[in-house]
Formats: sequence, C-alpha cells, structure tokens
Amino acid sequence: MMDITKLTAYETVKRIKSGEIGVKETLLSYLKKIEEREDLIKTFILIDRDRAIKKAEELDQLEHKEGLLFGLPVAIKDNINVYGYEATAGSKILKGYVSLYDASVVESIKRENGIILGKTNCDEFAMGSSTENSAFFPTRNPVNLEYVPGGSSGGSAACVAAEEVAIAIGSDTGGSIREPAAFCGVVGLKPTYGRVSRYGLIAFASSLDVIGPLSKDVRDAALMLNVIAGFDAHDETTVDIKVDDYLDILEGNIKGKKIGVIKEVMDFEVQKELKDALESSIQKLKGEGCEILEISIPYLKYALPSYYIIAPSEASSNLARFDGVRYGYESDGAYLREFYENTRTEGFGDEVKRRILIGTFALSEGYFEDYYLKASKVRRIIEMDFENAFEQVDALILPTTATTAFKLNEKKSPLEMYMTDIFTIPVNLAGLPAISVPAGTDKAGLPVGVQLVGKWFEEALLLRIAHHIEE
Repeated sequence: MMDITKLTAYETVKRIKSGEIGVKETLLSYLKKIEEREDLIKTFILIDRDRAIKKAEELDQLEHKEGLLFGLPVAIKDNINVYGYEATAGSKILKGYVSLYDASVVESIKRENGIILGKTNCDEFAMGSSTENSAFFPTRNPVNLEYVPGGSSGGSAACVAAEEVAIAIGSDTGGSIREPAAFCGVVGLKPTYGRVSRYGLIAFASSLDVIGPLSKDVRDAALMLNVIAGFDAHDETTVDIKVDDYLDILEGNIKGKKIGVIKEVMDFEVQKELKDALESSIQKLKGEGCEILEISIPYLKYALPSYYIIAPSEASSNLARFDGVRYGYESDGAYLREFYENTRTEGFGDEVKRRILIGTFALSEGYFEDYYLKASKVRRIIEMDFENAFEQVDALILPTTATTAFKLNEKKSPLEMYMTDIFTIPVNLAGLPAISVPAGTDKAGLPVGVQLVGKWFEEALLLRIAHHIEE
C-alpha cells in the first residue's frame, strides 16, 4: 500500500486530481504520521484536526478539482495570521490572541484549495537560530532528536522533514528559512524582498522579513511560489511586476550561465563536509555547462554586525505595540507604567528582551548616528557589492551555514548563536532571493545544505539552477 506521506506536494496534488487518492485519505495519512512522531519532535503549536477534516470532506465532494494546491495539507509558521487560529509568534505575550483575518499568503493558499493543517513552532517573534527560544517548547531535529532543527522556522522545516506535511510556510529575516532547511535536509526558499506579501506576518524587522516555503524538493518550492508571489495592495513593499510560471520553466537549460563563488566565504571557519558539498555542487554545475567565476564581496564580514543593529532597532519599534492593553498576555499593575513593565517583563523571553534593549539603545538620541545610521550605510555598501557581483555572474553559490546542526542547549552564548547565520544574513540585507538545497550529510549523518543566491526578482533562474543541483 502506498504511503502518501512519502509523496512530494506536487505529486500529491497530481494524484488527488487524477482520483488516485482522496483528499480526506491524504489528510488522514498525515494526521496518522503526526500522531506517531509529534510527541518526540514537537513541530506544531496548534493542529486543527476537525476543521481540516471538514475542509477535506468538502473538497472530496467537488466534481471539478481546481486549484494549484487542491487538497494539499499545508503548515503555517505561528507568526503568520490564520483566521480563527491562535497566533502567538512563539511568545507568551500573545498567548490567547486569535487572528481576526487571514494573511495574504494564507488567502492565496486557501484560494488554490490548500488545507491549513496547523501552526508550527518558532523562535519567539522569529528571533533565534534553533527554535529553542519558543516560549512553549523546543522543537527537535527529526534526523537526530538530540539536535536542533535550526530557526526561527524550525517547526516548519522539521514537520516537512518528518513527513508530517509535504510543504510548509516560514519566514526569513536573517536566514530563518534557509538555515533550518539546511539543518533538516529540506529545501528552503527566501524570495526577493517585495515578491511575496508580508500582510498578516507579525513583524520582527520590517525591511528584512520575507515569507517563503519549506518543501521536500525544488519543484514543490516552485509550486508554492506560484501560489504566493505577486503584488498585494495590502503591502506597499510588494512590487507590481510579472510573476513567472516557476513550474513551467524549471526544466530549462542552464548551459552558459555564470555562477560566482565568493572568495571571502573561506575567510570563515567552515566545516569540511560543507566545503566538500560546495565543491561537489560546483562540479555538477560545470557538468551542466555553467561557467564558474571567483567573485569578491568585500564587505561580507560586516554583514553580521550591521544586521544586529538594524534588525533589533526595527524590532524595538515593532514590538512596542505588545503592551497587554489591546491583546494577548496582561499582568497586574497599580499604575500604567507598572502595568506595562510587568506585562513586558513577564511576557517577553530573554532573547526578545535582549534585542529590544539593543535596538532601543541604537535608536536613542546621541547614539543613532554612531550605530543605526552607520549600520544602514554599511548595508547599502553590501548591497552595492552584490550589484557589482551580479554584473559579472547570473547567480552565486556558497554554503547555507558554516556547520551542520548543533545539539540542543549546546550554544550558551548569544554571540555564538548569532554566528550561525553568517552566510544567510547578507542576502536579507540586500533583499536578494536565495534557496538552500540539500547536498548530502556529514559523518554524523546530519544534513548539509548548499545555498544559491540570485538577482533581484529572478527566482525563475534561481529555481532552475537549484533543480539541476538537486537532480
């Protein structure tokens, strides 16, 4: 008997539409897998079994099976609003808040007859690289339960890797889709900033946040991007330009494409297996007729410090709204100031407080020009470095991370944790599209990821190159 949960999202939809499998049958297969594994891995904060089954039964009754995601169960990161579902962003301060509307990406998924199965665990307000910062529980890596799944979209990556869903939605502010994709051995796509609407995403750093898919393979990522990409009047940062049919052009030729290898990457300490995987992927691209060039991104080493001024500064502003007055957790206090202090002290976790304090300091009078303004100028220089690079090449290739997954509770220092995103953060600062593709395992059997970075709004070519590496 066929195990439906082994299928990719694309194959699942195809078989549902052909009548080979039913929608409810598919959903129940995933729910059974969740029952078997969820207690160990802890990927979901919320599963709405009854609502999902009702939707599946409705779809099974339809004569015409329309929609790119027809009957496909989809998991949504818990910092994205789904109407009628609790949205906590992994934080105690939002516990009890129920979404009054659907995020634009959720609307798009429902429009294509996808089924929202539940909300996945994440680092609190997407601040973290391991999904250990959730206010509720840590998520484990399904490849090895002693290790982290990465973060902050660790729940979304882990549920795909564990075959609890075929595809999930995450968000990426400094690598939060690509890093957990690499750690869990799945595909993670961060679209160009402005390609996918952020309406309904609980903001961390508004100029950096991007929503994207985590999937079993590149074809599934292309499928989901077909669904969620495009201009949205609710989000003024989305760009009104043509959206390609990413599935249609996936198989295209890449012969003659120029791929850049960033020489500054090797200035950092990179695990041997990741170097080997990178070299293997480069050789694959050479075999497809690509030209490999060495490229310089001189300011790459300044990406991490500039990010950790810009992102906390924006977080300080965005998280000011969570005060216990309008929604979510509220504490006691005889006076308004005391009420605010108690609510935010008790409601926010340590990492969120740390970043709020850093951001508030960087934005304060007397320090703004020395910190935030200077970091913003460095950000622009990094963007210019990429502009110069893309005058010479069509895409860049580098490791997704410097190491494979680390053990739960292994990294005690915040700075040590921040270094995890050293190769993903520059892409967010420049607003570029990037994808992490599985590229083997290390000697401990932990997944290795290779990252491809494309030109602004050229996800089509990026996916095509990734597809060739994957094959």
